[in-house]
Amino acid sequence: MKRTLSKLFLYFCLLLVAAFMLLPFYWMIVLSTHTTHEIIQYPPPLWFGSHLSANLHSMMEAVPVARSFANSVIVSGSFTLLVLLFCSLGGYAFAMYVFPGRGLLFGLLIVTMMIPWTAGIIPWFFMMSRFGWINNFLALIIPNSANAFGIFWMRQYCKNNVPHSLIDAAKIDGLSEWLIFFKIIAPILVPGFAALGIMMFVNSWNDFMQPMLILRDGKMHTLPIMLKYMLGDPQRGTDMGSLITASTLAILPILVAFLAASRFFMSGLTAGAVKE
Repeated sequence: MKRTLSKLFLYFCLLLVAAFMLLPFYWMIVLSTHTTHEIIQYPPPLWFGSHLSANLHSMMEAVPVARSFANSVIVSGSFTLLVLLFCSLGGYAFAMYVFPGRGLLFGLLIVTMMIPWTAGIIPWFFMMSRFGWINNFLALIIPNSANAFGIFWMRQYCKNNVPHSLIDAAKIDGLSEWLIFFKIIAPILVPGFAALGIMMFVNSWNDFMQPMLILRDGKMHTLPIMLKYMLGDPQRGTDMGSLITASTLAILPILVAFLAASRFFMSGLTAGAVKE
């Protein structure tokens, strides 16, 4: 009985924590169904209103939501796929192969993680300008597709979950290095892919600074920039209802992606734990 009561108390506490964490998302969805006047009143509304369709219509009139949504999908999806490809290859090489200077190269890679991104924003912008990538999605996709964190993450996952004997057996069977990686190693790395992919997708989806510096054409703006322009329209003012509705639509893909890959995400976090 004591053990049962302790478990019930633990589950109750976990439910309270979960409800507390979900409250901001619930409130955001509720506010998206109210007018600006109802949102700013006190006490604030805690249940759904009847102005969702009006907020959606106002949002569609204010900004090109569909185009911005498509731009974010293109940028974040392409960036995430390239990160998974390049970082898995780099992490696999650091984990499974011995070559001269491996420790030094990996140490230098880790050191770059300590440098704030803002310290290199001016050289990065000059490089993108020289490449002719101003107002081009390539500036948001290519430069960071082989980042230090992704390589570190996949290196640790490979080191802890890929046995050397499996690679040796594949070589004895005559498989090439590429076939070994894509046919044998890649399926083992699926949880690591899921965890890293979600983290990289969320970072790219929420990125504001880089798209703001690079994307000059309004037709190429991503969702964070679109939300910025909704915040201070001098002609319309700030329509809080449509702004919160747009914010809700912007966050839904992240929630869907996490829920779809939550099982792999959690197993990737545990299986890829940092250990030697």
